[in-house]
Amino acid sequence: MVVPAEDEFEEEEDHQQEDIEDDSQQQSSNFPDGGLRAWLVVLGTFFSAFASYGYVSTWGVFQTYYEQTLLQKHSPSTIAWIGSLQYALILLPALFQGRLSELGIIKVPLLGGSILMIVCTFLVAQCTKYWHFVLCQGVGLGIGCGMVFIPATGIIGQWFSKKQGLAMGLTALGSSIGGTVFPIAFQKLIPRVGFSWTMRILGFIMLLALIIPNITLTRRLPLRNVSGGLFNFQAFKNPPFLAYGIAVFTGFLGLYTVPTYIELSALAVGVSPNIAIYLVAIANAGAGLGSLFAVIMMDRIGALNFLAPTTLIAGVLSFLWPFSRTEASLIVIAALYGFMCGSFVSGLSVPVYKLGELSDSGRYTGMIMAVGAASALCGMPISGAINQLTEDFKIVGYYAGSATVVSVGFMVLTRLLVLKKLRGKF
Repeated sequence: MVVPAEDEFEEEEDHQQEDIEDDSQQQSSNFPDGGLRAWLVVLGTFFSAFASYGYVSTWGVFQTYYEQTLLQKHSPSTIAWIGSLQYALILLPALFQGRLSELGIIKVPLLGGSILMIVCTFLVAQCTKYWHFVLCQGVGLGIGCGMVFIPATGIIGQWFSKKQGLAMGLTALGSSIGGTVFPIAFQKLIPRVGFSWTMRILGFIMLLALIIPNITLTRRLPLRNVSGGLFNFQAFKNPPFLAYGIAVFTGFLGLYTVPTYIELSALAVGVSPNIAIYLVAIANAGAGLGSLFAVIMMDRIGALNFLAPTTLIAGVLSFLWPFSRTEASLIVIAALYGFMCGSFVSGLSVPVYKLGELSDSGRYTGMIMAVGAASALCGMPISGAINQLTEDFKIVGYYAGSATVVSVGFMVLTRLLVLKKLRGKF
């Protein structure tokens, strides 16, 4: 009996690996870009974004309600930790979801996240103490929403190439519609059925929405062998990647302040509660339009060429927001700010593809999302603490606007480090 040499085994394995990579490249170049199966995936991503990010972006109405009722003994900064946990934990799963997707593990985290979201929503209905809300609404719902939302943003690239912008825009539209429906439903149901039944009804809405992605979302490309850890610290030795990481960090420090506190500031200056309750929904509707516009413009002029000016406008609006004392001006601020904020969130990961190896883009995107999660965790509590100390939303606006403008500065620096010139598409 002749035993093959070790070199022969290694050569055979190399050929097998090459065959797998060739098959993967061939299939990845033949995107469906349409057809029933592909559009069913988009339907699934629409409803996953509706139920997850749409719900998380509703936090502003919860902040107002908790400050006035269930948690009125706690400071605005303390209450804001619940919302900041949600915003952070919906981004954090990106750190490992890309690797899980490459291993073909999509359905399990999606189903687990869906169950966690629904269970925690029903548990929030029973919460009476601060730590109950932190555990159920902050941690539980935050993790569940992240496990549902992140797969939806990553799966589209396997089904669409030329129409990827349209598919991403429809997904972003789902989060916007969710962010419009949930706050209006919350505000309308509270006086009629009370807090507990309001949360149960929101849970049933989530249940109906999440059935669809659990049926329709599936990967198309074959599994890939992946190597390396979840975090590559060497990437931050690359100046453009480091600069963009700082831009994302400072951006999330200030970006969610206006949507969180705009309803409270409106009530503080005497705006009718019948108008103030819609400001968060208006901002989220504007975010949907901003997301759709962003995916179109980023393809045409470059991601940072679009994100830098729109984020700068968001910073300026943060400075102007506390000086808005009429219903009309607050509605305009909410709509415009939502539009600019939606552009930032939807375009966040696009520049990453040009800041590292394309084959490692999943890990690089996860790292940027983790950086964003860290700052999102701190941003709203800092705003709440400033408001508590100063009792003045103007100082809060100065903080949020300054952080956002600093983010724009690092976006411009990233662009210059990549292009080495003032003009160019990036």
